Amino acid sequence: MHSTFTKERPVTETDKAALTGKGVAVIIPCYNEAVTIGKVVDDFRRVLPEAAVYVYDNNSSDGTGDIARAHGAIVKVERRQGKGNVVRQMMRDIDAEAYLMVDGDDTYPAEAAPALLAPLFADEADMVVGDRLSNGTYGEENDRAFHGFGNDLVRFLIKAIYGFEFSDVMTGYRAYNKVFAKTMPVLSPGFEIETELSIHAVDKRWRIAEVPIDYRDRPEGSESKLSTFSDGFKVLMMIMSLFKDYKPLALFSWVALLFVVLGLVAGVPVIAQFAATGLVPKLPTALLAVGLVFVGLLCFACGLILDTVVKGNRKQYEIEVTEAYERYGRSNTAK
Repeated sequence: MHSTFTKERPVTETDKAALTGKGVAVIIPCYNEAVTIGKVVDDFRRVLPEAAVYVYDNNSSDGTGDIARAHGAIVKVERRQGKGNVVRQMMRDIDAEAYLMVDGDDTYPAEAAPALLAPLFADEADMVVGDRLSNGTYGEENDRAFHGFGNDLVRFLIKAIYGFEFSDVMTGYRAYNKVFAKTMPVLSPGFEIETELSIHAVDKRWRIAEVPIDYRDRPEGSESKLSTFSDGFKVLMMIMSLFKDYKPLALFSWVALLFVVLGLVAGVPVIAQFAATGLVPKLPTALLAVGLVFVGLLCFACGLILDTVVKGNRKQYEIEVTEAYERYGRSNTAK
């Protein structure tokens, strides 16, 4: 399910708890964000006074954790470097009705938090994405080359492979409910985590909502930890890895088709010559053609086998989600 909520969305009775943050865990992965973390913690404690604000210090060397603690955050340390490692541990450690994940660089407004939480509290979505692109603020504020192109490329690939069109995939501002958090198998060690969360939600048919948000660039003195090319390459590799894991039949069918076509390109002239003369003068080419077609058929067979395995895993996952709902119950906000 894909729906869009705006800041002008009328507040209902079921939304009111989202305005105070009751039952919400604000989770902030941080690495060397001393310039901004104090303001970020203050802003979310002001906007969501009943929420618990967690800062996970990922080996910062600039006193980020101490600053966050001084501003009232619950500070924990994650020694395994990488945002994905931090998010994995956050989901394991923290029990809450809803989780609001945000970067510690002060690029996302805390004032948008109630709008992101409202679809969860109304039981209308399982994951809500803060969309920076629809209103144009990301393009106006972000002057880093290729970031917009990279986001568009990832969106295109997810649309082409999974048939779901996100307005913003790489945003670090999103919310999700407890069952989604506790059943999400985080595999990414680094900045690929946003892509993994998005693809997992689409593949497992979770309800997804998007909320347009304003974006502001980092303040002076704050530096991005994202490497456009190396982290971008990791994101692309994550998409292909999840494509293999989630849709093996589609992937191996394309690979099989490629090998079969190459085999036919090599083999058709040999077959034509044999039909005309009764001879096979290019025996190596004939063997190559047979080998390519055989590899293609083998790839297709692998795809069929893996597809059966994936369907079995999907059934097991659905059972685990049902058990998770029985264990944790519906969010208090949906009652």
